[in-house]
Amino acid sequence: MVFGRSTWLVPSVMAVVCLALVGPSAPRGESPVRPLPADAVTAIVPNRVMTWNLCNPCDKRNIDRATEIATYAPQVIGLQEACGRDVESIRDYLEELYGLHYYVAHGPVIQSWGRCGGVPWSPGGYGQAVLSAAPMTDRVTVEYPDGGSEDRGYMAVTTLVGGQPVRVFNTHLAERRQEEVRAEQTRVLAAAIARHDRAIVLGDFNAVPGAPELTPIWALATDTSARCRPSSFAACEPTTDWQSKFDYVFLRGITPIEHHVRPTPYSDHNPLYTDLEMQGG
Repeated sequence: MVFGRSTWLVPSVMAVVCLALVGPSAPRGESPVRPLPADAVTAIVPNRVMTWNLCNPCDKRNIDRATEIATYAPQVIGLQEACGRDVESIRDYLEELYGLHYYVAHGPVIQSWGRCGGVPWSPGGYGQAVLSAAPMTDRVTVEYPDGGSEDRGYMAVTTLVGGQPVRVFNTHLAERRQEEVRAEQTRVLAAAIARHDRAIVLGDFNAVPGAPELTPIWALATDTSARCRPSSFAACEPTTDWQSKFDYVFLRGITPIEHHVRPTPYSDHNPLYTDLEMQGG
């Protein structure tokens, strides 16, 4: 009896020692999750919003994407080039590994077996998604009349940022060298933004700040960086691996506090997040 108990205790103790040495294991049998950096936040930041194009197809692990988001823990995250199943997996990892609970709203405009898998008669949804630490209401998904080389659109939800309700838009405009298509898309998006006194517009616009097709957006909103303007786009921090600023947090009726672009090995776009001054109203 004593021998049997000792036999059981030894591997149990070794398992605890190994866990202490290598850190938490990933769920569902994936490789161990990489640790958060020393300066990572420890809870969701209520006045922080982020935009990130996940890159598809880029063969990156959802567990690494979740760790990237957990490092900054925004209240609201707008994702582009996102497969529905990947978003759900990222959300699960955020909660299981880091205790960060998010609600999810999907806004796909494509059902894509090639990009997102699934069975031929039920392919995965592909497009945008919004994760929010607060519940979301009044979700709207709009497909642009002309998506360019593939269908594109925007989604919008109402949720809380800094404890205040605000309309949040998330979009992905037509690919590079499709300026005329993007110009029509921004006219559609601007008309929707103009209906709100306060709005946050996240997304991959596939255009540099001085591009003419962004004029309707600049007429309604400002970039989260005070230095970044169409006339001074050289001061705009790049957000892509090819050193262009394509990703934006546009603000209407809201004041930014500070913003950051963080390099990442998990996409060809870098996460862009900003902290906002939210006043009641």
